[in-house]
Amino acid sequence: MVEYSREFQARAAEELARLPHGSAIAEMLSDYAVIRDQVRMCSRP
Repeated sequence: MVEYSREFQARAAEELARLPHGSAIAEMLSDYAVIRDQVRMCSRP
């Protein structure tokens, strides 16, 4: 998994906030966040 700096995450959050409501990109990013959380859970000892 890629680790993003806090600054990069803040920039991404600002860009995401500017997208129109119901944006396909926002939905995809939400799905990606779920997948990242699932991967983290699977990789814990």
